[in-house]
Formats: sequence, C-alpha cells, structure tokens
Amino acid sequence: MAEGAASDGLTPQARAAELTATFEGTLHGLLGMTYDEVAHGRARNRLTVRPELFATNGFLHAATIVALADSACGHGCMASLPEGATGFTTLELKANYLGTVRDGVIVGEATVAHGGRTTQVWDAVVRAEGSERPLALFRCTQLILYPR
Repeated sequence: MAEGAASDGLTPQARAAELTATFEGTLHGLLGMTYDEVAHGRARNRLTVRPELFATNGFLHAATIVALADSACGHGCMASLPEGATGFTTLELKANYLGTVRDGVIVGEATVAHGGRTTQVWDAVVRAEGSERPLALFRCTQLILYPR
C-alpha cells in the first residue's frame, strides 16, 4: 500500500480530490470549498475569500468560517468511522473568533481529539493561508451512527 494510503487504496490527497468533485449543487460548492487532504484523524480544506461571503458590516461572515471548520471536521469524521458505523450527526459545535480577513484564502485544519465508538470530538483551526495566526478555533462533537 502506498505511503499514507488507506484501506480504500487512496492517498489522503486523492481522497480529497474525489470528495471535492462531488460538491456541485451543495453548500460546499456554493462556497467554493475544496479539500487538500482527507485521512483517518485529519482533514484540510480551503476557500477563497470574496465579497459574497461577507456580512453586511463588510467583514467575513462568521458562518463562512463555521462552514469551513465544520466541513473539515465532518469529512475527517467520515474518514475515521469505526468499523460497522454508517455515518454521524453533529451533537454540538463551538467557535471562538480571533480575527478576520477580507481577501485571500482561508484554510481549515481539523484533527480528531477523541475517536470513540459512539462519539468523536474534533478540533479545527481556521487560518489565512500562509499565516500561523488563527482566525478561529472550532470544536465539535459527533454522534457515530450504526445501522438498526
């Protein structure tokens, strides 16, 4: 198996490209979100900041950042489901906003903090591309779903 390849034989980058190709007609597609990496325990996505994503005050809308962070965590969760699980649903999410941008690209990096059989807890950091300074810190709890 190739370095970083999962049981499906795809590298995290190939899995990300395959996922991004499914976004037409979804919120991800509307926002222009793409993925760099989706792997067990982590995911990284991005989107280009543009005026349509601003609030009426002229700054990046908080919901844009939540969508990026929540999506990174959700797709990371899907790549990290325990054996027999079919999906997940979000139980809780929280965001702390620390800054904003008006142009460029923002990047969401999600990592699993707890990967249990019934719940997963994910953390994400959203940054301007090329910056180490966080724009937002995000945490969510996912309930793992199994067939009935």
